Amino acid sequence: MPNTSIAAYTIEALSSIRQTAPLIHNITNYVVMNSSANILLALGASPVMAHCRDEVEEMVSYAGALVLNIGTLQPDWVDAMIVAGKMANEKGVPVILDPVGAGATRLRTEAVNTIMRECAITVLRGNASEIFSLRSANIKTKGVDSSLELADEMVDVAQAMALEMKCVIAISGPEDCITDGQRVFRVGNGQPLMTKVTGSGCGLSAVVGAFCAADRADATKATAAAFGYYGLCGDLAIQVSDKPGSFAVAFIDQLYATSNEQISALLKVRAG
Repeated sequence: MPNTSIAAYTIEALSSIRQTAPLIHNITNYVVMNSSANILLALGASPVMAHCRDEVEEMVSYAGALVLNIGTLQPDWVDAMIVAGKMANEKGVPVILDPVGAGATRLRTEAVNTIMRECAITVLRGNASEIFSLRSANIKTKGVDSSLELADEMVDVAQAMALEMKCVIAISGPEDCITDGQRVFRVGNGQPLMTKVTGSGCGLSAVVGAFCAADRADATKATAAAFGYYGLCGDLAIQVSDKPGSFAVAFIDQLYATSNEQISALLKVRAG
């Protein structure tokens, strides 16, 4: 797919988000509730942070997407995620799962596997260590940071996992990889400094939710567009500041203000 095609698609999806302000239901961690909400608001979506088991079914029935994030893991939250996920499946609402720190402890890895057994996941988004730890116990995650870079030969493994798990696999790294097992998108936008801002990865999962809400028919392409736009905003923010604190502010501003012309000229998303 030529870059102009995915750029045009990204512009259309972003316009839809800003016109419809889809409700993105987040069951996410304490660390990133505020930052993820601000990221979604700047993008043009409507965030809600609701994790009480007694309300998640009702809340997700109104939502454009459900984002599950295990960052600050609690057993009752996993229960709420499963309840919400099942309702999302029933309503046709896309479900994005961020397996924060999977591979670091048995609890985290088992929680992700339990959620995926109980619910149909639309997009599994994480770094290479988190994603591949779900297939091999020999792959370890250092805290919630990746200890594994995505080599070219791992793309085949990601494709196989996508087919086995029946979901889109979206892996963040120096070059991002998004695959549904058939198609593969590579994303070259993004800045290393983004890893120095707490919650930037979790915010990306929320943005993937917003783009999937804009296009429920093609979660793979929607996810590639989300990754590209998010990384592009980082590329533009680095021109304003190369220090984490002020970069974070500039990044939020870019999520709000990046133009169609900048997307067309600077998006680095390719197929294959």
